[in-house]
Order: sequence, then C-alpha cells, then structure tokens
Amino acid sequence: MTLLSLLAIAVALAMDAFAVAVAAGLTLDRVTPRRTFRLAFHFGLFQALMPVLGWAAGLTVRSMIESWDHWLAFVLLAFVGGRMLWEAVRGGDGQREPRDPTRGWTLVVLSVATSIDALAVGLSLAVLGESIWVAALVIGLVALGFTAGGLHLGRLVGGLERLARFANVLGGLVLIAIGLRILWDHGALAWLR
Repeated sequence: MTLLSLLAIAVALAMDAFAVAVAAGLTLDRVTPRRTFRLAFHFGLFQALMPVLGWAAGLTVRSMIESWDHWLAFVLLAFVGGRMLWEAVRGGDGQREPRDPTRGWTLVVLSVATSIDALAVGLSLAVLGESIWVAALVIGLVALGFTAGGLHLGRLVGGLERLARFANVLGGLVLIAIGLRILWDHGALAWLR
C-alpha cells in the first residue's frame, strides 16, 4: 500500500473522530490543554489499536478467503463509507453530550464508537496481506491530530453541524474510492479498462 493510500485511509477514519470532537467542543464551556490531551490521546489510541485487532482477526481467516479477499476488502470499506454517508445525510446522531465528553465512561464509549470503522480497515489490510504496524501508527497519529483540531474548532466557531456532516461525507467517499481502487488493482474491474 502506498503512503498516499495509507494517509487517505487515516484521514477518512479520522473524520468520525473529528466530527465527534467538533460536537464535544460545542458542548464544553472551555477547552483546556488537559481536555484536549484526554480526548485526542484516547481517540488516537483506539484508532491505532482497532486496526491491529481487525488485522489479527483477519490473519486467522486469510488462507480461506484469498481468492476473493479484494471483494471482502471492498465490501467492508464500502459498508463503512456508506454508513458514514448515511449518517451525514440522516443528520445528527446524538453525539452531543451534556456532560464533559473528555472524562469517564463517556470518553471510553466515544473512543470505541469512533474507532469501530478502523477494525474493519484492519481486517481488510490482513486479507490483502498488508503490514499493520506502520498503518496503525499513521491512523492513530492522524486521528489524534484531527481530534485535537476538531475540539478546538468546535469551541471556537460553534454551530458547525454542517462541517461535521461534510467531514463524514468526505470520509465516506474516500473509503469507497479506496475500496474501488483495491478492486481495480486486483483486476476485478478489468471490464472497465
């Protein structure tokens, strides 16, 4: 996988974290360095760990699905991307929390919720025979940066629900495009050439 593809995947996965961070910034009375660290660290950590878990699970079934693994990768990426598009079209999904979203169980739940997509990406990388370690690091660092930026942006600007929707639309389209690229690279779309 090229570095550009990896960065595109990382940015697409970070869009959920960015959208939640913007919403969190809107709910907080002030954004402190401590709150920024907590949210960005946890989102980045979970975004880095989930692909590793998905990759490990994918290694166990890789030999059974090698002949159609590119289709599985496409379906997983298209599903995640389609879900992101659906959420953007459907509107807000209750991510605004009245309590401090950078603490306690709320932080853990948000960390898991924003990183589920990364689990599917890790599974896709495993079935394609890609290494996970650099990918997990890049995905985690990009999510960390997007989370910190989104938290501050949400607090500074306020009322950015449309920006969060745009981020989900962009992330969904990028994941679907990467899935199509995988099909193209494996010759599954040879009839288009």
